[in-house]
Amino acid sequence: MTERVPLDLDPDGLAVRREVLGPDHVDAALDRADSTTAAFQELITRYAWGGIWTRPGLDRRMRSAITLTALVAHGHLAELELHLRAALRNGLSPAEIVEVLLQTAIYCGVPAANSAFGVAQRVLAEHAG
Repeated sequence: MTERVPLDLDPDGLAVRREVLGPDHVDAALDRADSTTAAFQELITRYAWGGIWTRPGLDRRMRSAITLTALVAHGHLAELELHLRAALRNGLSPAEIVEVLLQTAIYCGVPAANSAFGVAQRVLAEHAG
């Protein structure tokens, strides 16, 4: 691991990031930040969370649905798992998540949706239990 450096984080972005992803996940990611990853942590906190997720044009439920779709389309299953939990935190029901994933089967491809359903099955079972 390279040397740790102080982070210059956008406070609004950090607040939204913690609300959506959960403070444990965010704090762990920030605690791992070092001279290799610090600039990336600052970038996503400022632009993704502070610049996009704080915009008034869409609510967090809609943003979560869009994010799930993009992650399925690109096969980012680890991020999908994280954002499935975020979608539940943002108010999407398990039934709505299933509908989003069914939609991805048509527009992103059946193999991508099949992989996504495997991740969702684990996350939704954990959520229900």
